[in-house]
Amino acid sequence: MATAIKQDIAGETARMHAVLAAQKASFTAAMPESLAVRTDRIDRAVAMLVDHAEEFAKAVSEDFGHRSREQTLMTDIMPSVSALKHAKKHMAAWSKGEKRKPTFPLGLLGAKAEVVYQPKGVVGVVAPWNFPVGMVFVPMAGILAAGNRAMVKPSEFTEHVSALMARLVPDYFDESEMAVFTGDADVGIAFSKLAFDHMIFTGATGVGRHIMRAAADNLVPVTLELGGKSPTFIGRSANKDLVGQRVALGKMMNAGQICLAPDYLLVPEDQEGEVIDSVVKGATALYPTLLSNDDYTSVVNGRNYDRLQGYLADAREKGAEVIEVNPASEDFASANGHKMPLHIVRNPTDEMKVMQEEIFGPILPVKTYKTIDDAIDYVNERDRPLGLYYFGQDKSEEDRVLTRTISGGVTVNDVLFHNAMEDLPFGGVGPSGMGNYHGLDGFRTFSHARAVYRQPKLDVAGLAGFKPPYGKATTKTLAKELKK
Repeated sequence: MATAIKQDIAGETARMHAVLAAQKASFTAAMPESLAVRTDRIDRAVAMLVDHAEEFAKAVSEDFGHRSREQTLMTDIMPSVSALKHAKKHMAAWSKGEKRKPTFPLGLLGAKAEVVYQPKGVVGVVAPWNFPVGMVFVPMAGILAAGNRAMVKPSEFTEHVSALMARLVPDYFDESEMAVFTGDADVGIAFSKLAFDHMIFTGATGVGRHIMRAAADNLVPVTLELGGKSPTFIGRSANKDLVGQRVALGKMMNAGQICLAPDYLLVPEDQEGEVIDSVVKGATALYPTLLSNDDYTSVVNGRNYDRLQGYLADAREKGAEVIEVNPASEDFASANGHKMPLHIVRNPTDEMKVMQEEIFGPILPVKTYKTIDDAIDYVNERDRPLGLYYFGQDKSEEDRVLTRTISGGVTVNDVLFHNAMEDLPFGGVGPSGMGNYHGLDGFRTFSHARAVYRQPKLDVAGLAGFKPPYGKATTKTLAKELKK
């Protein structure tokens, strides 16, 4: 059995190298890639997603144990189609070269300068399991609009989706345009070592470090979309009913398995009870029942379920109060599956795993603060997060939070929604990521900004004194430029 697995990995690795070589050759032969070809590829990607939306929804649910059809259509298929259509609409404008101003006085003498955006070539896409379709095809919008080819490695944790994608993509794309490779972590490691022209990885920070090391051997530029602990500031002026509704929605969507989910709350110490009550009320309104509720997603597998239960056990052992939000008092202990209610953790300390690790599940620690500066200092002492959220009506306090913190993105008076804006860049900072995509920013991430300078007929070097023998012109230029 072990020999057969090794042979499968070897075979898939050989195929990856062959496809990469074929895509690079095809890309070079087709240069320059026309907008008509790019449009056609985007149209085919949209057609695949729309034609097979129901199949993808079913596959996602099978992989998760349960996830509603509607959620997959809203959080995987719809954002992908929207991103692709947005790119199709705007890519002609994005593709135009930008005129730049030549250094004085070269512009007066007829010199011209511009930036031309060229496709990079072949882009490797390493996708996560939490949104297994969207995290392939949202970045694919920028990849295809820029004129690139793509090789995709979906997650081994969502094997039904991966198998479906591997089956469908060849029906819509030639292997020289887009190819999918399935397999376990060993296949993923081999994939990350390929000499792509660019690679984008979405997933855990720890795995991102391995991806970056693998890419370094071939000097492959990488875009890393990671995660971390996205804080949610609750100001004293916040509408607490609104906080409860919106935090509960953002934390319980996909059972909290979202890189941008509000990871923990920072609340005024004299409003802690009110905020917790509002979140409980919001969660109850959204999900009055959980076990048989088709709208509520399961934790993806036993491994992640056990991890989350371990976080709760650790918090209890170290003195936290854990509030289980179970509106219908359902018996989860005897349930056959991995559904898990929201758990609110009061009095968390930095020694607890819930305050050290990205939670990625329906657990919500609530920390209190005396002043907003205390809360800001707490966030700034930690890794820069992928998302940051502020609730409140105090504009000066909002400005203080936003100007004194750094994060990948921000949503004010809600959570998650900055990611839904296709015209805003999406990306992290440091341990939460590197680089951006979405819209124009995605197009430029997957393009090479090529500098083009056109020299006039005049002997510019001679007039400026750049050519030996150095003399009066050289002295004049140096005197002009070397002034304070």
